[in-house]
Amino acid sequence: MSDVSDVSEESLARETASQAIAREVIALTRRARAAAAQLHPELSLVTHTILTHVSDQRGCNATDLAAHYMLDKSTVSRQVSALLRMGLLARRPDPRDHRAQILEVTEAGYSALAAAARSRQAMFDDRLGDWGTSDLVRFAAYLERYNRTLPRGGRPAAGDTVA
Repeated sequence: MSDVSDVSEESLARETASQAIAREVIALTRRARAAAAQLHPELSLVTHTILTHVSDQRGCNATDLAAHYMLDKSTVSRQVSALLRMGLLARRPDPRDHRAQILEVTEAGYSALAAAARSRQAMFDDRLGDWGTSDLVRFAAYLERYNRTLPRGGRPAAGDTVA
């Protein structure tokens, strides 16, 4: 009989932990959206993500962005247009396909990313300043493990909800 109660306690503990994780991930997502505006006033979370991706890829085209983030091309086009207007992205001809254009981060774009990174690091340093090193290492490992389970592009699987 104790095996049955151990299993049900284990199931209850897993369910309780899973609900707490879901609640905290949603809270984290909301805070991330709100913090994005504070990190760099001109960059939304989406435009910052796109700018970072173009930087990481050392250039790409809008179709690649749409495919990577599983977004509609028109959504990407609006965000890219905003980044072009701000002077954070520039276009150049694609040497492999002269009909296409490659997006590249400008010097102003790299400066904006650097400023956002400094602000983000300061925020994390402030928020996690009293955490011990072993707690930080464990937390980082758990977040990395969790993020590896996300589908490509970080979008939720069908049926998942993100508030």
